[in-house]
Amino acid sequence: MKILITTDLFRSTINGVVTSVLNLEEELTKQGHEVRILTVSDTGKPYQEGNVYYLRSIPSRIYPGVRIPVPGDGTYRRELTKWKPQVVHSQCEFCTFSYGKRIAEDSGALFVHTCHTLYEQYTKYIPMGKHLGPAAVAACMRWRLRPADLIITPTRKVERTFLSYGVKNKTAIIPTGIHLEEFRRPISKEKLAELREECEIPSGARIVLSLGRLGFEKQVDELLRGWKEAGLSGREAVLLIVGGGPAESSLRQLAEELGLKEQVCFYGMADPSMVPAFYQLADLFVCASTSETQGLTYVEALAGGLPLVCRRDPCLAGVLEHGKNGYSYRTREEFADYVKRVLKSETMQEQMGEYSRKLARTFGTEAFGQAVNDLYQNSMREHVPAELPVHLFKLRKFI
Repeated sequence: MKILITTDLFRSTINGVVTSVLNLEEELTKQGHEVRILTVSDTGKPYQEGNVYYLRSIPSRIYPGVRIPVPGDGTYRRELTKWKPQVVHSQCEFCTFSYGKRIAEDSGALFVHTCHTLYEQYTKYIPMGKHLGPAAVAACMRWRLRPADLIITPTRKVERTFLSYGVKNKTAIIPTGIHLEEFRRPISKEKLAELREECEIPSGARIVLSLGRLGFEKQVDELLRGWKEAGLSGREAVLLIVGGGPAESSLRQLAEELGLKEQVCFYGMADPSMVPAFYQLADLFVCASTSETQGLTYVEALAGGLPLVCRRDPCLAGVLEHGKNGYSYRTREEFADYVKRVLKSETMQEQMGEYSRKLARTFGTEAFGQAVNDLYQNSMREHVPAELPVHLFKLRKFI
């Protein structure tokens, strides 16, 4: 099949959406499909690189680092329509969604969309966004997703949320897969020792890892307050925070105010190739976010054989089994208690880590790609391309 993937974010950004797109492209290509990607240029200029088409773009004030396509630039849209994809798979609801919708309509392709984001958590980044309530977000999503023939969600949590919006589209749940072998492959003790020294973590101190983008919705401030509650000295344990984002400066300031200079290390942004090393360096993974649709860092921590202590959330179903490979907490006091409980027992840590590795097996990229392929095939049998009015089709040829 010819499959077009559209996404607002690509290789210049490191997040779960990009990981999902890259892994899906790889698996579909392995299956023999011809895959092309339409995304937004990170330089501003339009260009093509292999099977990837970059739309002319300008900076956006919506979110730091985000760019949007220049309106009216239809060169690549026309070229991809002539290519006649059988499936157009959108990964973002905003900029490239419109391009995907138009290409699907004009080529008669099945239009599939994956919901990666729960936008109630992100309205603070939009001008006047604090005035947008759940009803406004629901209405926007109902209207925006109406053209999709099929919606994929990574978890039951996300499916329930979009159904609560009143979305009537057919839905399917397919968890995003990751390359498990990258996180299972042993890293030398020498390299891990170098990384520990780079982070200035004392020899013998246990390492509790928080890894991900530092957005305000991720609630990393809750981890800092919970770490203060735990009362562990820097010689006993260090909270290692890896990542960057709009909340970083305020988090560093909060750590200073809480007197955690010796107990917390802010590493900043890390090269993707280094990420598996952080999981192998750590003794425990922690997360306070309730904004995750699936949380690929959870799955990475599983593959790395770590116990988890995370804020209780529906997206943890199938990822964290309370008491078996970690704990889900509700209060700051529970967080502190669970962290100390795991760190004080090497036996518990080993048993929970082994159970995490067992759970990780269901999140491989091959299973992810096969599930998406099967969904395409089954949906194609039922798909009836929508017919455009003749006058509109003629008009679009010149846009």
